[in-house]
Amino acid sequence: MKKIGLIVAGLAVLVGTLFAPVATHAIDNFQPCNGVTDSLVCKNTSNTAQPLITKVINTLVFLVGLVSVVMVIIGGIMYTLSAGNASNVTRAKNTITYALVGLAVAFLAYALVNWVYGLFNPSAQQQCQQKGGVYNASSKTCSK
Repeated sequence: MKKIGLIVAGLAVLVGTLFAPVATHAIDNFQPCNGVTDSLVCKNTSNTAQPLITKVINTLVFLVGLVSVVMVIIGGIMYTLSAGNASNVTRAKNTITYALVGLAVAFLAYALVNWVYGLFNPSAQQQCQQKGGVYNASSKTCSK
């Protein structure tokens, strides 16, 4: 029964990934802002995907942290309720250990992504210094 469930889930993921691009590009209703300034969409004047990518990564790290904390709490409850049963104590310890390892891996991945992103997208201050200028943070200008 588990094999059938895994096969169905795998097929659902496969079909979903194959047809998702078709569904997302089926209609284009985006209208230009034309003077509208109070909309969140119109306030974003950036032509890059960086704000969206940053938001997605931050949300994923938050969710991983939340799940990890919940799993540590569940592992603690399991440990408390194990009543000395060796197999239950081992399960509880493994739950806590894997939750903490998962949290560490998530934060290391976050740090790695930010480091790589910083290599390819230097800040305005770094760009100014590379050109031999002095960056003024208050006015956000570069002068030589």
